[in-house]
Amino acid sequence: MAAKLEGRAYLFCFVDAVLNKLSSLDVNSTPTAKKLADQKLLQRLRNSLRATRLVLDDAEQKQIRDQEVNKWLVDLQDALYLADDLMDELSTKAAAATPTQRDPGNSSYHYHYAVDSVVEYSDGDEIRIVESMQDIVDKLEASVEEKDYLGLKQGVAKDMEDMSWRIQSSLVECSDIYGRNDDKEAILKLLLDNTCDDKLSVISIEGIGGIGKTTLAQLVYNDARVKEKFAIKAWVCVATKFDLVNITKAIMEDITSSPCNIVNLNSIQTELKEKLTEKTFLVVLDDVWDNQQNLWDNFLKPFLSGNKGSKILLTTRNKNVDSVMSTTNLHYKLDILSPNDCWSIFLKHSFLSTNSRQYVILEQIGKKIVKKCKGLPLAVKTLGGLLRNKDNEEDWENILESEIWKLSEDESKIVPALRVSYHYLPSHLKRCFVYCSLYPEDYQFDKEKLILLWMAEDFVQPIENYTLENISRAYFDELVARSFFQPSSKNVSLFVMHDLMHDLATYFAGKFYFSVRRFGDPEKICSKTRHLSYMVNHHDGILRLGEA
Repeated sequence: MAAKLEGRAYLFCFVDAVLNKLSSLDVNSTPTAKKLADQKLLQRLRNSLRATRLVLDDAEQKQIRDQEVNKWLVDLQDALYLADDLMDELSTKAAAATPTQRDPGNSSYHYHYAVDSVVEYSDGDEIRIVESMQDIVDKLEASVEEKDYLGLKQGVAKDMEDMSWRIQSSLVECSDIYGRNDDKEAILKLLLDNTCDDKLSVISIEGIGGIGKTTLAQLVYNDARVKEKFAIKAWVCVATKFDLVNITKAIMEDITSSPCNIVNLNSIQTELKEKLTEKTFLVVLDDVWDNQQNLWDNFLKPFLSGNKGSKILLTTRNKNVDSVMSTTNLHYKLDILSPNDCWSIFLKHSFLSTNSRQYVILEQIGKKIVKKCKGLPLAVKTLGGLLRNKDNEEDWENILESEIWKLSEDESKIVPALRVSYHYLPSHLKRCFVYCSLYPEDYQFDKEKLILLWMAEDFVQPIENYTLENISRAYFDELVARSFFQPSSKNVSLFVMHDLMHDLATYFAGKFYFSVRRFGDPEKICSKTRHLSYMVNHHDGILRLGEA
């Protein structure tokens, strides 16, 4: 039940859910004028949903940079909630109708809810429902018209628009590295080990985006002991799309230091096999996402001709990637950096001088900024870089108080680095992930309790021969595999979400999710809010009412 890599827009499943509910409604076969009008209204609703569905992937990618597209998605989601509520109301009333209200000659009434049995209960309710449906249809049709004005394109977007933030080189400046000596030695031990009987071993460095997987791979790749052992080395940045031809060509070009003009996969692999035969090699595949078995089986063919001790080193956010390998697999889970190491990185990138007259004050603010980064070196570097050579207390306070998602992508590599993780989630997992924004930071998630809430919210897509509980557990396990959740250090049976991942969920939750942190908080709930959470404080009157 593992989800395929291909990402879908957050609203994709929502639109499909409304369409499915719509298809379960059926107008009675007697062609009265009113029922024909109902049919036309329902068909307009269906057409609008299908039209918006086609451009959702493009809209989701563009919403970060284009506020008009973001507004379009917000308005569309609001209309979808209204449509979903109306479909639920219609189906509930139809299900509650007595058998005599249904057409006895219709053998399919067990599978469809008859609309005529719903709208014929009172003139007032009938008018209200028709007016509600007309309003929803008008909103959706307006969205359909506006999508063309916004230049939204049909089809599934294959890659993120801008991947320029990715590190493409195997080179690294060692003076920039803090706190990874033990990790480096652990990976080197795996690379230099010759006790395995298999000719080829695959080692994966796993962890959340921005934790330093690529940096660690660079460190070991350039180590003198690695250069001495491996006769052939190659480094390739994969980044999202695992294209067999292009990746194999890139490996050939790195090995030979010359362009490869071959376009046929078989020919490239034959030449690569000749280069690797009877050689001990190391190939690094940086930022691998795809876990399709057939791709890996085809990719590995030329690498099975090398000497014993040859290695492939992967960096990945998805621990399921190397599980499809047919060769020996070794996993290394990369942990966050210590507060002291993070502070050292921050000092280096902010150029904060200990001789500065403002140092004592700025140090206090800076350590609060570093604490917010929760051991993620990319975040520390980014925020430290924004404060480079600045000794104004106000500038530092602004960074401390600013939400990371308010920074432009020119200022922060964190935004695309984490957003790409979200982008490549399947739509049903996006809804489950965004739902977690209702919980406070550092919350200890209980897997079984959370999946019950996902089921109650109708986020879980039925699969034949599987219970909803098992499907939900597979959803959760997939999010853990992709580093959206991590096992808690306090309780091995619970899970936590990195603060920046929580920020990511909150960003995409938008106006539709609202969390009340303190009773009597002056924040106002938006009219578009559909999901509300409140963390009970032991001093709150709400708790006392619950105990009464």
